[in-house]
Amino acid sequence: MKRKIAIAADHAGYEYKEIVKNYLSERFEVQDFGTFSTNSVDYPDFVHPAATSVENGENELGILICGSGNGVQITANKHQKIRCALCWMPEIATLARQHNDANMISMPARFISKELALEIVDKFLSTDFEGGRHQNRVDKIAVC
Repeated sequence: MKRKIAIAADHAGYEYKEIVKNYLSERFEVQDFGTFSTNSVDYPDFVHPAATSVENGENELGILICGSGNGVQITANKHQKIRCALCWMPEIATLARQHNDANMISMPARFISKELALEIVDKFLSTDFEGGRHQNRVDKIAVC
């Protein structure tokens, strides 16, 4: 059974979203929450449904892409069960999984290459949470 991954982007991240989605489609079941073109959109309209799908277990992990990576990350992190890390290097994606149990990442399409985006995604999806001393910290993240 393939792991389920949510993906969403705004207009600035649309091209990268399509590349990542196609790259992952043979190994994972990828649920695309949009956007579906380069027309200007409001990213929360796509991020909230993607984050909700990770929060409720419909998807195991999520990938978000916008111009800076910030707007989609901020939006996703409004969800109590989401830990979304802004990643612009593969090493950050690795640490986000190992130490923070990140269940979503955001990437800045305007600041990284397409090849680097795929490396980041690979690290995010192939790294496990270490637990141990990190679990206590992760347990303290949610406010409610």
